[in-house]
Parts: sequence; C-alpha cells; structure tokens
Amino acid sequence: MTEAEIVALMGKFYAEHDAREKADKLERYRRLNKFVKPGQILFVGSSLMEQFPILELLEGESLPLRVYNRGIGGYTTRELRAALDTCVFDLAPKYIFINIGTNDLNGPDYVETELMGRYEDILRAIKERLPDTRIYMLAYYPTCPEVGNRNPYIRGLFQYRTNERIASANRAVKELAAKLGAEFLDLNDCITDEKGDMRSEFTVEGMHMYADGYKPILEALLPVLRALE
Repeated sequence: MTEAEIVALMGKFYAEHDAREKADKLERYRRLNKFVKPGQILFVGSSLMEQFPILELLEGESLPLRVYNRGIGGYTTRELRAALDTCVFDLAPKYIFINIGTNDLNGPDYVETELMGRYEDILRAIKERLPDTRIYMLAYYPTCPEVGNRNPYIRGLFQYRTNERIASANRAVKELAAKLGAEFLDLNDCITDEKGDMRSEFTVEGMHMYADGYKPILEALLPVLRALE
C-alpha cells in the first residue's frame, strides 16, 4: 500500500470517527449546561481549546469567576456556528475566549477571506445574542513540522496547514478583532522556538500540546483572567 493510500484511509477513518465523537460531545455538553452558572468565563473552539486543561492548571488560583470549557475537537467555523446554542448561548457567559478556525486551514480549497467571513458571522451572532459579553480572540498556535512530518497523515495536513498560512490567518484574526471591538491575544511567544515553530518538547504530534505546553499559555493568560470581575 502506498503512502497516499495510507493517508486516504486514515483520513476516512478519522472523518467517520470524528463525526460520531463530535455529536456525542455536543450532547454531553447540552446536558451538562443545565448545571452551569451564567455570567462566568467560557473557553470555546476546536481541539486546541478542548485539550486546554485549564481547570486542572487553575488549581490553587483564586479567580472571581468560574471557568467552563466547551471546545470540541475537529470543529470548524461552520460547525461551531451551527452549535452556538449549546457551546455558547446556553451558558450565557460574561467573557468568552475563543480559538476556532485552524481546522479550516487543512485543505487546498482554503481561502483566508472566506474563513474570516465565517468567523465574523460567529462573532456577530454572539454579539447580537449576548451584547454585554466581552470576547477575547486567541491567536492560532503554530505547528511543529519537525515532529508532525514523522506521521504520514500529519505530513499530508502540513502541506496546507503551514506556519506561514497560520501567521497570515493570525494577522487577519487581529484585524477582525479590531473591527468588531473584541480583544486579540497572541500568547504564542512562550511556546515557539527560534524558527517560529511550536517547541518540539511541547507537542503531541506536531499540532496539539501536552499540558506542559499549555502551562506557559495559562501563565501568560492569568493577568487577563485575574482582572475579570
């Protein structure tokens, strides 16, 4: 079997598995939302947010508000837009930290202006439904090609999800934040190496991070969280 055939089979497997897993997570969140306290802090987005172990890393920190995480691995901007009721509106948060769109980068048909158009639609929907909620848009994290290229499937994604594409998208996200009166937070300096790649010791497979990668992210974020009330 050729590498291309292996990548295709892996892609099909992941797509089928991810669809079932996303639906299950959304239903779990829907039920869990019955017990949340409104007016708190919400983290929402794709796997880069879902895998942020923020509750564990916040142990011992005295924040004035609770933190909820409604990230769903594999989510694109289209999927989050369709799931806003469960992932955002049911919680009625006072503050939202959002990181969505990296999965939109993973293909040859990607167009940056179209991604930003979908992102803007999400933000405008939130602002219309929750006009007093403050939104913080996190920069997309860089990848680590040194690690990712060891895996045929990840290497295939990295044809498109390059750090150059991510950097350009981050500039567009920053502009979008300014346009809509949101805050843009680039916390990437603490996890990048001299080449601008994610530091290899922090990454699982070139895209996602272990907890010790998220630790410096949280430390950079703590001054913002402590100031919320």
